[in-house]
Amino acid sequence: MQIQDKITEIAAKTAKAIELSQNYLLSTQYSDGYWWAELESNVTITSEAILLHKIWKTDKNRPLDKAATYLRQQQCPNGAWELFYGDGGDLSTTVEAYMGLRLLGIPVNDPALEKAREFILAKGGISKTRIFTKMHLALIGCYDWQGVPSIPAWIMLLPENFPFTIYEMSSWARGSTVPLLIVFDKKPVYKMGFNLDELYTEGVNNVKYELPKNNDWSDVFLWLDGLFKWAEKTDLVPFRQESLKAAEKWVIERQEDTGDWGGIIPAMLNSLLALKALGYDVDDPIVARGLKAVDNFAIQTDNTYCVQPCVSPVWDTAWVIRSLIESGLNPAHPAMIKAGQWLIDQQILDYGDWAIKNKIGTPGGWAFEFDNRWYPDLDDSAVVVMALELIKMPDENIKKAVMKRAVNWMATMQCKAGGWGAFDIDNDQNWLNSLPYSDLKAMIDPNTADVTARVLEMLGTCDVKMEEIRVKKALDYLEKEQEADGSWFGRWGVNYIYGTSGALSALAFLEPNKYRQQLQKGANWLSSCQNVDGGWGETCFSYNNPKFKGQGNSTASQTAWALIGLLAIGKVTGNYQREVIEKGVNYLLVTQKENGTWDEDYFTGTGFPCHFYLKYHFYQQYFPLLALGRYRALI
Repeated sequence: MQIQDKITEIAAKTAKAIELSQNYLLSTQYSDGYWWAELESNVTITSEAILLHKIWKTDKNRPLDKAATYLRQQQCPNGAWELFYGDGGDLSTTVEAYMGLRLLGIPVNDPALEKAREFILAKGGISKTRIFTKMHLALIGCYDWQGVPSIPAWIMLLPENFPFTIYEMSSWARGSTVPLLIVFDKKPVYKMGFNLDELYTEGVNNVKYELPKNNDWSDVFLWLDGLFKWAEKTDLVPFRQESLKAAEKWVIERQEDTGDWGGIIPAMLNSLLALKALGYDVDDPIVARGLKAVDNFAIQTDNTYCVQPCVSPVWDTAWVIRSLIESGLNPAHPAMIKAGQWLIDQQILDYGDWAIKNKIGTPGGWAFEFDNRWYPDLDDSAVVVMALELIKMPDENIKKAVMKRAVNWMATMQCKAGGWGAFDIDNDQNWLNSLPYSDLKAMIDPNTADVTARVLEMLGTCDVKMEEIRVKKALDYLEKEQEADGSWFGRWGVNYIYGTSGALSALAFLEPNKYRQQLQKGANWLSSCQNVDGGWGETCFSYNNPKFKGQGNSTASQTAWALIGLLAIGKVTGNYQREVIEKGVNYLLVTQKENGTWDEDYFTGTGFPCHFYLKYHFYQQYFPLLALGRYRALI
């Protein structure tokens, strides 16, 4: 009786928490039917946007004085700016923030810059920063182009059957690199009336503008870089003008009507820099649309101005739908029908870059953003299909046809290894990450456990079909990706908690009996990571060092992920770790605010492991609601 009383009590509290969360999310729906919250990253995005507007001389038309306030607010007490919340400061991020403030007219003796300078010099100064930081500094004459890798523009002319083309780069690298072929060839310098000599630890007169050695086979690329630079100086670059023209054509073709390029700020900023280097006018419609697209990514308050790296309406909408319906909202609720129709209207029916290597697929996926017809992705597409499955639409036949078209496209995007990548098929030439240009180690988009798990979860929870041989290959791949301790790596979320949650959901909903041992091992790992307060947390440092796996202060989103994985096993097997789950649920209940929301400061989204992280401001809202909804359904 005592256990039953406890279950009754927690069920009542859960129901109240669900009601509060549902009311909050319903109140935030946009009139067109979608949901969309801020996507936060580090300050380099805003600093680079400031640089862009200074170069184009469009800074007076934007409230960039508020950007200075934003940058000051983000500075840590030690003078640094962070790559992600709680990392203590990152050199390249700090140098770019420093650059941003100097571009805004902040004097070198400003206390904020003095503290930043101490941090920068202690970390080795500009010479120790990443390639992209050096590139941005070279644009304003604060670094020498000699220290930036050369990328021969003639790679644009390589035939499709050549072992390497631009389509072997990940979509995000491709969208950012093609315009840089133009910029790196032209090597423009836009003087801003100041230098950053004070940020060279060794003294500006002692700087060696050379690329770092790795002392392994990859140093052959340094020799090639020297050859490319010699060819540039002697004007012996083959097919130079034809290559630049091809790059220009590629950039212009891929601009959306709204001005976006690839739906991500790096590709947008780099494309605008390329057009500037080519001599385009600021009033040219292509440039004007591009600048307006950057503005659309900006967030302005009474005092601050910052720029997001991307926007996530499709992703947010699909997850909100799932969380609301699985927590008890009527599938035919007007808000759900409106959101479902919005998602259906967002389905991409154009051929994109993915079709270069996928000759058999027909369009049918979804992108992450409002406008990105060239780059639908597998993760979004699977989540959208799962969201549509739950909604009772007025015309179910149209909905089912939309879902079928999406699944057919996803099937043809399966990689040879058995899994799925995010945007491309068999995008796995890992040698690209050894190029001097590739110090972010994000040049490829191979299949990953978390994206593969999402597609498999879709197949296990929706009334859709995929060829049995494809499903078996994907399950085999996911099984192989499980680590010795039972966890799975998370490519797009931090980190092993995210990856393990997704993999458990996939295996539990699709093949629970066959993979009972793997499920139990994954569940045991998740349970072992639970914090004393009942929650789960994992630091971004787990990408740098696996010893931090599953370790970190508890967050609402990561606690929800752990619960979602454990509850998936409980739902299909009837055997779940009751005490562990109840402690996790209790953590969510006691940390929920009166308005139905949760707070978290930590970054739990991943852009590039070790190098770029994201904080989705809705993660701490819809994932806890989804977990609580599934818990209530289970008990």
